Amino acid sequence: MSEILRELDRETTRIIISKQIRGKYKKISTVVIGIANKLKDSEITTITSELKSKIGTGGTYKEGQIILQGDHREIVKQLLIKKGFNEDSIEVL
Repeated sequence: MSEILRELDRETTRIIISKQIRGKYKKISTVVIGIANKLKDSEITTITSELKSKIGTGGTYKEGQIILQGDHREIVKQLLIKKGFNEDSIEVL
């Protein structure tokens, strides 16, 4: 039953993927917001690790956001769709 609920959460979660310029040296980062609302921390950590390894970049999960080094908005969207998130619930800015 819990797997069914998790799948429903993935279909209704509103996810925003944006590019931000962060830090002293104006580094570009991809920020994923909204994925943490309905998932456990262990699931989010797993998703973060998978995104980092498939893209080949550094990153972290903190304060409810997945932060990846570089501009990878479209790649992240495609990977999240493959993970089972609904394409209509993902917005790329």
